[in-house]
Amino acid sequence: MILRTPHPDPVGPADPETTASLAARLEAAAQARLGRGLAIRHVNTGSCNGCELELRALNNVLYDLERFGLRFVESPRHADVLLVTGPLTRNLRTALEQAWDATPDPKWVVAVGDCAVDGGVFKGSYAVLGGTGLAVPVDLTIGGCPPPPARILAGLRALLEANAK
Repeated sequence: MILRTPHPDPVGPADPETTASLAARLEAAAQARLGRGLAIRHVNTGSCNGCELELRALNNVLYDLERFGLRFVESPRHADVLLVTGPLTRNLRTALEQAWDATPDPKWVVAVGDCAVDGGVFKGSYAVLGGTGLAVPVDLTIGGCPPPPARILAGLRALLEANAK
């Protein structure tokens, strides 16, 4: 059994003014690009579940993803972003490509964690093809093993602001 210690936030919890400012910027960027909030579909392509723990933390009371207008959805047909975790494995490449095809335009792909970026610690395995970019175009990579929730949230904010018209 492996026990994980949670990642401490490098700068500590954000003050209410910073949080309000971030929420306003995210909402403005989402409204400018999509006319609504951002819908995220998580796709696991063979992860060890370390990144999934950090993604689930985004919904807890500390990070509260929905206050920023971001939410997880159950179908790629309702998504704006495919959030991919884990190395691209041979048996899940087709599933990722099908999720990509089912996601309506405009859409983005975010590779979360070192494994999704380039295969991570599983690189070189007979079952692993490599990173997400081998199957679908990647718009943003968020490195780390696993990346802390604050880094994931900052990456999503940067993606929205960069693509706001």
